[in-house]
Amino acid sequence: MPVLLAPQRAPALSKLLQDADSVGLGCALAGSSPDASRLIGGIGSLNTSGPAEISFLSNPRLQGQLADSQAAAVILRAEDWETYQQQHPQAPAWVPVLCTQPYLMYALLAQWFDQHRIAGLPRGIHPSAVVSPDAILEDGVHVGPLAVIESGTRIQTGTRIGAGCTIGPDCQIGPDCYFHAHVTLYHGVKVGARAILHSGAVLGADGFGFAPDPRTPGAWAKIAQLGGVSIGDDVEIGANTTVDRGAVEDTVLGNGVKLDNQIMIGHNCRIGDHTAMAACVGVAGSTTMGQRCVIGGAAMFGGHLTLADDVHISGGTAVTSDILTPGRYTGVFPVAEHHTWQHNAAVIGQLAQLRKRIRVAEKQAARLSEPPMNNKQDTQ
Repeated sequence: MPVLLAPQRAPALSKLLQDADSVGLGCALAGSSPDASRLIGGIGSLNTSGPAEISFLSNPRLQGQLADSQAAAVILRAEDWETYQQQHPQAPAWVPVLCTQPYLMYALLAQWFDQHRIAGLPRGIHPSAVVSPDAILEDGVHVGPLAVIESGTRIQTGTRIGAGCTIGPDCQIGPDCYFHAHVTLYHGVKVGARAILHSGAVLGADGFGFAPDPRTPGAWAKIAQLGGVSIGDDVEIGANTTVDRGAVEDTVLGNGVKLDNQIMIGHNCRIGDHTAMAACVGVAGSTTMGQRCVIGGAAMFGGHLTLADDVHISGGTAVTSDILTPGRYTGVFPVAEHHTWQHNAAVIGQLAQLRKRIRVAEKQAARLSEPPMNNKQDTQ
């Protein structure tokens, strides 16, 4: 990975760890004479990092890469450092940074570098942007080329609105958000602090609501979607993901929700805090998911369902009924050679009939196994 910061902006190792430790994850330098003053300008993998970068070891199977790593420092568990010392008595070229959660520490450091990258980008209102006179943009807001900010919208300090974004009327956007290019918010959408919305995300489009209209055979009458969309803090929404507005109440995404690319969230859904979904998930309207759920890619949810907290759904699973107990649920038929799959599918199609036949056979077997009745003859 290329170095992210020039030497004059690169922090010393001790300062970097201190800054990234703001969420309470402690790290300690190890070794006989650790050099805490080394300048760290980037972060990378063990086998690609250079002398100005920090790396990490989270998978013990990659421990063999430590000996040849050219990184300035490596984050690793105490037990992995002890194993390395037993195999390599000489001091390594890199500074060992002991941490109970190396992968999490890597994530925090990556955030730190990305935030400093963003902080170095230009800010201001681009001349080609269209901002309504009554929109409120607080200090430090950036609006990119050809973006549109409509009437009544308020954007709090530090938020970046990328090129070509459209923010509809009466939206509320919290501080320090980052909207990449071509994000669209319809009217009345609320977004909390530190949200990240990737290109093509659409929040607040109409939910799929129609009533049969018998006045014309087969016709449908549109149900106007009068609710909105409410997004909590620290939410990330992937590219080309859509979140429909509610019919009457808001569609709600809780704090810390993470949505991958090309996900569909239907109207009136409520997604609990810290729930994460992989790409191509489809959630039909009025579904309620609990907190900390994990949804695998391409899973599908029928409407008006309820999921408990801490439910894990495997990729490709179709969920058609409520899940009220935490746990992992899977409903994917394994792939097979097509001819074999056809035979298996034919058998599955006959399961109901086979079940009836087995029940009849079980009843017949039970009758045959019954002992014969002792009919005593009257000898009197």
